Amino acid sequence: MARYDFAMTADVCIIGGGIVGSSIAWHLADAGCTNVVVLEREAHQGKGSTGKSMGGVRAQFSSEPNIRMSLYSIAFYASFEERFGEPSGYRPQGYLFLATDQAKLDYLKRNVVLQHACGRKDVRLMSTKEVRDLYPQLVLDDVVGASFGASDGFVDPHLSMTGFANAAKERGVKFLTNAEVTSVGRNGNSFAIHTARERVTANTVVNAVGAWAASIASMVGIDLPVSPLRRMLVPTEPFDQFPHSAPMIIDMATGFHFRPEGRGFLLAWNDPEETPGYKLDFVPDFIEKILDRAAARVPAFENVAVNPKRAWAGLYEMTPDHHPIFGESEEVAGFFFANGFSGHGVMHAPSTGKITADLILRGDTDLVDWRLFNHTRFAEDRLIHETAVL
Repeated sequence: MARYDFAMTADVCIIGGGIVGSSIAWHLADAGCTNVVVLEREAHQGKGSTGKSMGGVRAQFSSEPNIRMSLYSIAFYASFEERFGEPSGYRPQGYLFLATDQAKLDYLKRNVVLQHACGRKDVRLMSTKEVRDLYPQLVLDDVVGASFGASDGFVDPHLSMTGFANAAKERGVKFLTNAEVTSVGRNGNSFAIHTARERVTANTVVNAVGAWAASIASMVGIDLPVSPLRRMLVPTEPFDQFPHSAPMIIDMATGFHFRPEGRGFLLAWNDPEETPGYKLDFVPDFIEKILDRAAARVPAFENVAVNPKRAWAGLYEMTPDHHPIFGESEEVAGFFFANGFSGHGVMHAPSTGKITADLILRGDTDLVDWRLFNHTRFAEDRLIHETAVL
């Protein structure tokens, strides 16, 4: 029989110590469940997708579940320092979607109506003239209107993760690093979770490993439709030819978007030629592609300097319908999913923590209809449609 340096028993074992796992741990502890162990494979938390995130938070979505998750999460980030004594880095500078034809503008109009119905009142439509008056540096010849959400904005993913983790630790949650899970098996009515050094026995297991979720699910015989997709981000050098008070600006014609970051800007674009896979290398050719799109919308970006060594790549954890998977497995009792955020993991980490803790501790949640998100929806062909995906 294998011998381990450490053996422990927990009520809940969370696999994955990024911002999602840390939020779940805190929400459990806040509800009184403190016998929780979090296993993180890296030497330090946040070295996976959390640390690679763009840090955007928004409620401008086209589906009610995403809107409601965002409203909880944005309010949480706004009160983060008051709760924890540590900042989340939340900056409510807004999101500005630029509609480049009437169909896109009609789409934004429908979204605004839905967002208002969900209680989000600070989102509004803007005319092209209003946008031009605020940001004359933008090319707006093809823009027919826009939508703007004032409480949308940005957070610091690493600060937020650390705040959740520290607060959870203060309540007794144990975080173990250098603890890559090698197997998950049943041990009677509980689970035996193994790393190279530890053996954890737990009644409940939460899969919160981001883009690697399918590999953990496979350890208990579950085929999880979550696949990794590379996303590359390009920070500029200091640049003062566009206001640093600007929101996240999204060009709906190309999907290019950018926001202020430090003394420069952070540029993003999801290359449609990208294919799934665990590809973590940054491809230098991407810089020319994104700068072409940047200069087309902001001609001043023709003069921006970029250091390829500062650019990076991370992984989205994609599901077929771009919505997460929540809840307990119907195949393996006690095994819970917090996976497949499709680029919204940091954005929805607070709501994910609440939903998952609620489902573990009382079997239901009042935040969203969690049954929409269960694993069986893919086999039953009842996908949730979200078109406002960046």
